[in-house]
Amino acid sequence: MTDFAKLRETIERGGAARYHGAAAARGKLFARERIKLLTDAGSFTEDGRYANVLADGLPADGVITGTATIGGRVVAVMANDSTVKAGSWGARTVEKIIRIIEKAYQARIPITDQVDMFPGRRGAGRIFRTQIQASGSIPQVCALFGPSAAGGAYIPAFCDFTVMVDGNASMYLGSPRMVEMVVSEKTTLEEMGGARLHCTVSGSGHLLASSEQDALDAVQRYLDYMPQNWEQPLPVTEPRPPKPVDLRALVPDSERRAFDMRRYVRGLVDEDSFFEIHALWAREVVTGFARLAGQVIGVVANNPMHKGGVLFVDSADKAARFIQTCDAFGIPLLFLADVPGFMVGTAVERQGIIRHGAKMIAAMADATVPKICVVVRKAYGAGLYAMAGPGFDPDATLALPTAKIAVMGAEAAVNAVYANKLDQIADETERAAETERLRREYDQDIDILRLAAELVVDDIVEPEDLREELERRFAAARGRDRTPPRRRHGISPA
Repeated sequence: MTDFAKLRETIERGGAARYHGAAAARGKLFARERIKLLTDAGSFTEDGRYANVLADGLPADGVITGTATIGGRVVAVMANDSTVKAGSWGARTVEKIIRIIEKAYQARIPITDQVDMFPGRRGAGRIFRTQIQASGSIPQVCALFGPSAAGGAYIPAFCDFTVMVDGNASMYLGSPRMVEMVVSEKTTLEEMGGARLHCTVSGSGHLLASSEQDALDAVQRYLDYMPQNWEQPLPVTEPRPPKPVDLRALVPDSERRAFDMRRYVRGLVDEDSFFEIHALWAREVVTGFARLAGQVIGVVANNPMHKGGVLFVDSADKAARFIQTCDAFGIPLLFLADVPGFMVGTAVERQGIIRHGAKMIAAMADATVPKICVVVRKAYGAGLYAMAGPGFDPDATLALPTAKIAVMGAEAAVNAVYANKLDQIADETERAAETERLRREYDQDIDILRLAAELVVDDIVEPEDLREELERRFAAARGRDRTPPRRRHGISPA
């Protein structure tokens, strides 16, 4: 008769000791240890423990699946065990992965993937189809600890949030040797698909973790802002006052002087509640979750510290995806605008700046969650559109006394309209004086008080009063009608 207690112990030990030792030498935890660190003590219930048990040396067929609680909330968990067949997939592995995703979708609970694998191909398409069906219905989170190759790289790609461990995690469709053979390019795994590259250049990773424990902490923190599923309410915490920041002094009067918009965000929201997403990628726009008086909000903000806050191809994509995530899970959106507009020039036109900018504007316009636009210093051209300007039916368009709204800034406008006239003035002093006069005239024409008088903005708010104003307005917008437009779905621009 089978000794099931002993068999369970054997299965739970995973692969051979030498594989555990090799993983530990690289700072990698055993998959079951990761589950213990991520979930509430004693809450994990395993499914498919005996998968492929009759085969030799394949405990749980290399993947651990089941349900647990994190902070008291039920979640589905999938953890790849790299000590078994180097983390590669077999038929039972794929079946277990599909089943746990389907279970999460059917039970309407979040799923966390802990991936460290060299996957095979068999049946993997069904995994991706199930992930896509579950997208926007339940939160899908991936912690990537090691290599994720070929088709397996799409598991993190289809997740809402992917955290990658620096130095160990990687994603790639072809190995360096395959790349050299196919396209005659010599590269390394880190250069082509390392965690740092994906979190800073490609945008495929959302957060770069310094260790596995940091990655698990990030997963827990991300879920703190998420509902159980798209139909459930957002988690609420006790309100906290913001970090002490002089918001008035933080914003320079001159448009040419930069400031860190992330500091501005932290001075508005509950202290220590700002959780930035894609912090290292496309830094000219800031995206992240926060709490305002204990309520979850999503923040989209231009950051003049990087590229002057101008919107580029990557920053438009970054903002669009974040907006869609917030809208899917009912998270209200706060837009903080200090934007000169979208970038111009041959390089960005070749990259499709119009198409990518349209994606951001479409995502913002399609979002049915409460939206509030605050013009902190300037909102020019299509930048105003992308940041939920008044033409897109936000719940409010607010402006600080420092705000300017126009097609373009005074300097660019004067140059565009009066360049020939100014060139005809021979005397440099006279030309400079006329240029300054035209700039002042233009600034008067776009004066924020005039725009408020014409109902372009709903209110002009002093910086020290902005937080309370936002609290009241988000509270008033909480019950807004979220009925989607009469259509099956929109079509992504180009």
